[in-house]
Amino acid sequence: MVNCASGWRLGVLVSLALTACANDPRLGEGKETLAVTTTTQLPPPSGQDLMAAATPYRIGPSDKLVITVFGAPDLSGDFQVDAAGRLAMPLIGQIDAAGATPKELSDAIAARLRGNYVKNPQITVNLKESTSQRFTIDGQVVEPGSYPVLGNMSLMRAVAGAKGASEYARLDDVVVFRTVGGKQMAALYNLGAIRRGVYSDPQIYPNDIVIVGDSKARRLFQKVLDVAPALATPLVIAL
Repeated sequence: MVNCASGWRLGVLVSLALTACANDPRLGEGKETLAVTTTTQLPPPSGQDLMAAATPYRIGPSDKLVITVFGAPDLSGDFQVDAAGRLAMPLIGQIDAAGATPKELSDAIAARLRGNYVKNPQITVNLKESTSQRFTIDGQVVEPGSYPVLGNMSLMRAVAGAKGASEYARLDDVVVFRTVGGKQMAALYNLGAIRRGVYSDPQIYPNDIVIVGDSKARRLFQKVLDVAPALATPLVIAL
């Protein structure tokens, strides 16, 4: 039984009731000290954690775009954002694109074209290929590597994008690492529980690192699991 004299506490994880005696819950001591959160999901990264947010999609350096100016085929085509986040188009020259949504970029292009070049420009901007917003998946998957984050990417979709878990993968050992507010966090998930509908499929964001079936990653949670080994929800810690 954990009490205030122990100097640390566990977060509230749905059916797991935990008590506190400090504002910042801690587990362990020294460099291995862990903070257990009071949430069952990893919080989304802040704007400072990402060069561009995941939802809605924001254009990043080196992204490839398809831009269509209706009625002006010479102005339409495939374009690539440069490493500094700028886009070069006929007539309008360079325009800042990084950090803008496709709608915001289309409005900016229309403003440049309106009047002098096109009376009432109608423009669409679509993402062709993203090189700036990616997550990494490793461990017991068929094709580990770096993959683009398009739309609402979930953990199950992330694993499927890596051609699925390998034959003998430990589906109850899936760890997601994320930077939130400049701080490192991690969450332990169970793919089998997600498939059974025990809890929702968590969202994956750019720069996330997903480790499937790796015991070394799971050891981060061992001190918590020694106290509460039967978890019906994700377990989230601050590193």
